[in-house]
Amino acid sequence: MGRGLTLLLLPLALLAAPAQAEGGTAAAEEEEVKIEVLHLPEVCSPKSKRGDLLNAHYDGFLASDGSKFYCSRTQNEGHPKWFVLGVGQVIKGLDVAMMNMCPGEKRKVIIPPSLAYGQQGYAQGKIPPNATLIFEIELYAVNKGPRSVEAFNKIDKDSDKKLSELEISQYLKEEFARDGKKRHPSVHDEILADIFKKNDHDGDGFISAKEYNVYQHDEL
Repeated sequence: MGRGLTLLLLPLALLAAPAQAEGGTAAAEEEEVKIEVLHLPEVCSPKSKRGDLLNAHYDGFLASDGSKFYCSRTQNEGHPKWFVLGVGQVIKGLDVAMMNMCPGEKRKVIIPPSLAYGQQGYAQGKIPPNATLIFEIELYAVNKGPRSVEAFNKIDKDSDKKLSELEISQYLKEEFARDGKKRHPSVHDEILADIFKKNDHDGDGFISAKEYNVYQHDEL
């Protein structure tokens, strides 16, 4: 499945945060992410913004004892991670920490518990409750995200600012043909149904620009 199609259909998992414990929102308003720029390229453009598709490597450490709990270079055969910025695919502190960052930039960031895993912690990731986290981040690429104006217009063949089943069906067929993988015909129908189930919020049989462009950092 092509990268754009994959991101249209499924949320990526990159240290996605579990639900915040009660009181986490109020605490988050009082605390902030501390950012130290370790390296800044001479040409720092483009700068990341909400809804952009980023490619990065990062290591995560517990501030309490410096132990490493995550290393992207040991996951997925060492490939940098792709994720959409600012939409909850990573913990809130990372969404904040990687704003206005450019390709080639390196940062060290300190994230308070309220913007990480809060009072609950994250046992699967070996993160205890109320843990302050440190990340060392290296950003490789900043691209237009899958919910950009360009992506919407590519699917919206008749330019009526809404996506019909026929338009999305055609888009799926083109993406399937592009990646060349063999699939049972039922896969197309299942994915098409899932897209409308998750995006057609008013049930009118179309996905409007507002329903599609959930990141709302561009104007249609």
